[in-house]
Amino acid sequence: MADADMAARVAGLTPQQLRVLGGIAEGKLNKQIAYEMGVVETTVKAHVTVILRRLGVVSRTQAAIVASKLALAPVAETQAEAS
Repeated sequence: MADADMAARVAGLTPQQLRVLGGIAEGKLNKQIAYEMGVVETTVKAHVTVILRRLGVVSRTQAAIVASKLALAPVAETQAEAS
């Protein structure tokens, strides 16, 4: 799959889904991501399901590889830099 196509798929994710994807890329568990986002773990699981489907991958590992290939910065760092 071309990087441009994958970048377009990532761009279609919601801000919450991007935060979850960033957490996955950092190797965090759903429970850790949920705590940081202030949501329940089932919400994170739902986001992961949508992320995997939209990116066309079948595992968290593949999603993390996509995120690292596209050099996605964690949302928290991006927001801190913008301040």
